[in-house]
Amino acid sequence: MKKDRLVGARLPIELVKELETIESVEQSDRSTTVRKLLARSIRDWKLEHHANRYARNQQSLARSARDAGVTVWEMLEYLRTRKIAAQYDESDLAHDIERLQRNATKA
Repeated sequence: MKKDRLVGARLPIELVKELETIESVEQSDRSTTVRKLLARSIRDWKLEHHANRYARNQQSLARSARDAGVTVWEMLEYLRTRKIAAQYDESDLAHDIERLQRNATKA
């Protein structure tokens, strides 16, 4: 069974010209160029979407990172660049310390 699917789209001529420029510089074909740009765009959208959910307290940092497909550290860096404040308070710190102590006694 094929893992790829054909997707067609009508594009404005200006966008096609931009694609041709990228294809020329990257020495790649249209499909490869579109796949690469689309993958990057989807990654950016996921980061933005899940960062906004985190900022609105709709999901945790770990969940935001996982759903965006990045590490927690990458998500923290993205949040920093977007000037989104960390949603981490004293009760979160106490909970993390307690969990670390429990894990340390198990080891």
